[in-house]
Amino acid sequence: MTKQKVAMLTAGGLAPCLSSAVGGLIERYSDVAPDIELVAYRSGYQGLLLADRIDITRDMRAKAHLLHRYGGSPIGNSRVKLTNAADCVKRGLVREGENPLRVAAERLAKDGVTILHTIGGDDTNTTAADLAAYLGANGYNLTVVGLPKTVDNDVVPIRQSLGAWTAAEVGAGFFDNVSNEQSAAPKTLVVHEVMGRHCGWLTAATARAYMQKTAANEYVEGFMMNADLKSIDGLYLPELAFDLEAEAARLRTVMEKRGFVTLFVSEGACLDAIVAEREAAGETIKRDAFGHVKIDTINVGNWFSKQFAALLGAERAMVQKSGYYARSAPANGDDLRLIQGMVDLAVESALNKVSGVTGHDEAQGGKLRTIEFPRIKGGKHFDTGTKWFGEVMDAIGQKWKPAG
Repeated sequence: MTKQKVAMLTAGGLAPCLSSAVGGLIERYSDVAPDIELVAYRSGYQGLLLADRIDITRDMRAKAHLLHRYGGSPIGNSRVKLTNAADCVKRGLVREGENPLRVAAERLAKDGVTILHTIGGDDTNTTAADLAAYLGANGYNLTVVGLPKTVDNDVVPIRQSLGAWTAAEVGAGFFDNVSNEQSAAPKTLVVHEVMGRHCGWLTAATARAYMQKTAANEYVEGFMMNADLKSIDGLYLPELAFDLEAEAARLRTVMEKRGFVTLFVSEGACLDAIVAEREAAGETIKRDAFGHVKIDTINVGNWFSKQFAALLGAERAMVQKSGYYARSAPANGDDLRLIQGMVDLAVESALNKVSGVTGHDEAQGGKLRTIEFPRIKGGKHFDTGTKWFGEVMDAIGQKWKPAG
């Protein structure tokens, strides 16, 4: 019988679940299979290609519970696509002519790894699926079980990805302070840019959490610190269509009445139109190894700020981004419970040689199961028909319709 050995890696962007998921996996294996050796590849697939690993010692196992207190990843992240050989060569991860999948597979075989846990989004887990398929086709038996993390909450067909609830809560706390900037100068426009490339869930959920957080505030009547100062005046997502002139007219009325305007904007709102506009002007748009537009180079919040500031007659305009602050937080109570359930299933599936990604399967009534790799996809759109979203938009007073 082959001796079992477990490896884990985290990849892609950060989310408030990585440290806890790593800690949870270590704790669970220590409980149910304490003799199994555990290792982690440093900085995701990069560490796998470079044979850079962390051996998880007995002392590290004993103290793994401490990882639940922290954000970030205790084993490091990177964005590496094993099927993009040219990018791997360019970054010095493999030599010219080498197949990164083969290099990664041979490393896993040499290290004696029989179970690989990948903690990441759709790119991380579909890359894991490519790796498992390559290994299987070449006679090496590896069980790969992924856990879905992304603050965007956009993995098909998973109902709730790890870390997203926390990111919304922390983003709301971030903006609770930023909103006070409305009192710094007359006619101020504040744009809160929230992460979400194709999916507006996080922006909508952050707005909802912010409203819930500030709803119970008590104010001294007569001063400027009041419910108006803590309001949201506009919410813009990739899934929503809007008329710029009509919205500007509505918001101009708000500016004239209150002296300030607050907007929540998804970093993916109007992204395609902005990219097309820049490319038409001759600009080369940077993309990552997966072909995604490097969204931090687009600065959607700045585009919204410039468009609306001029139309509203704002004397001061500022863009504040909660993304890195929110995604680097430790998991909150809701996410810790979600992580625990997915970790327990991931370990059970791995020991039973069932590969896939753990999650609540929307195609099977939200049942928690290990979902088959071919069904995992990114870019799931936020369902704007969700009841709570309609309530948020009604509270804002903004008319909207789905894009497309």
